[in-house]
Amino acid sequence: MKKEFTFELKNTDGDSRSGKITTAHGEIDTPVFMPVGTAGTVKGLSEAEIAEIDSQIILGNTYHLYLRPGTEILEAAGGLHKFMNHRGPILTDSGGYQVFSLAQGREGKSLVDITDEGANFSSYKDGSKHMFTPEKVVDIQFSIGSDIMMPLDFCPSAEANELDLEKAVDMTNRWFERAYNYYKTKEPVSAGGATLCRPALFAIVQGGTLCRLREKSFRFLSQYDVAGYAIGGVANAGESKTKQKAALDATLPLLPTDKPRYLMGVGEPEDLLIGIEAGVDMFDCVSPTRLGRHGVAYTHEGKINLRNNQYRKDFSPLDSECDCYACKTYTRAYIAHLLRENELLGGRMMSVHNLRFLIRLVDGAREAIKVKDFQRYKNDFLTTYLPATTETK
Repeated sequence: MKKEFTFELKNTDGDSRSGKITTAHGEIDTPVFMPVGTAGTVKGLSEAEIAEIDSQIILGNTYHLYLRPGTEILEAAGGLHKFMNHRGPILTDSGGYQVFSLAQGREGKSLVDITDEGANFSSYKDGSKHMFTPEKVVDIQFSIGSDIMMPLDFCPSAEANELDLEKAVDMTNRWFERAYNYYKTKEPVSAGGATLCRPALFAIVQGGTLCRLREKSFRFLSQYDVAGYAIGGVANAGESKTKQKAALDATLPLLPTDKPRYLMGVGEPEDLLIGIEAGVDMFDCVSPTRLGRHGVAYTHEGKINLRNNQYRKDFSPLDSECDCYACKTYTRAYIAHLLRENELLGGRMMSVHNLRFLIRLVDGAREAIKVKDFQRYKNDFLTTYLPATTETK
């Protein structure tokens, strides 16, 4: 019988914390950084490379997996784990952000219509018409067979005013109630000759930077027995770091200590440490692979851009302190050459390095929390990382 989802809080150091999540596909030590595998792949990486960077859990995207390959193929394959041959846990987001962020068609025409029923949208791939309801998004994620799932939420713009933010909170709450009630009636999907995982359901707290709205959102969601809480509207809609911090400060004090806290879409090194310091357990971001494909690498002395001329004859590793395959095997000069020649290996090695860099950073934070040394760990890292002036544009 597959294990039920559980969370155990193990250590604290101030507000920072470490713990363990148990899922049907394995255990996850927290805090944890989760590589993003939007369309059923962490872009550019093989399953062996995902394992080698010590990734504990990856993300899939409900919107993209629904459009392609579609739930019929996913079920025929036996769920996403079997489809991509991934043995560890998978979290899927609701696709709500993609519905909104990919909503602009030609000449600025919106491709989405939001109603109480759900979100009507046109596929950015071929213009076909679709509708996401709270119930349908639950169905899709059951077909995916993910370990952790997010409900459909309303993602307002970073520039939304208080009235629009409140409307988004109210809509998200109404949608969540429907999603939760439907989720409780769902049985795991039988697919590919096996029964897929029953995903654990998180709730998403919205409300921008306004304490009143964050409290309103959480007060409603806290009526329901969910597996964990996600903090939404922080990094997916263009918020500044100042707004991100304000939203964190308004949300984290509300959340219970016995359930995991997931800060959606945050992944820059300094932001990870700030989030961990405040009490966040889970993070994800596309930045490490996206930056890597554009030639930008994380190092303990700040970011570097290998497309700059100074790295053409630099025969040192990407980061002297990193243990990833790219750093153990290739030089900056060689990877810079690959990037200039648009060779796929260049972007892949940059992605391997950037992901491993963030995973090592969070692993170190977890170990520091265990011995109540997190503040020193954070300060030591930021002392060399933040003042770096290396050109990354």
